[in-house]
Amino acid sequence: MPLYEFRCDDCGVFDEWRAIAECNNPANCPTCEEPAKKVFAPPMLLSNSIRLKQESEPKLVKRDREPEQPRLRSHNNGRPWMINH
Repeated sequence: MPLYEFRCDDCGVFDEWRAIAECNNPANCPTCEEPAKKVFAPPMLLSNSIRLKQESEPKLVKRDREPEQPRLRSHNNGRPWMINH
């Protein structure tokens, strides 16, 4: 039985275990008994103990410095693909 997440407008988020056949049925909030909306949550692939952090906005990640350009090597003697021949 999968664990589904629902959101009540007044009380907040709650989880409910349901059969897959009942996944689209409406759920009532356990606190106020009002109908709640099902929240899309990514599947738990790693472990049930790890919950993914849900944020309303994606996090902006900036680099501290620009990546270095690769250094070019010049091969003065012979062909570079024939080293040690």
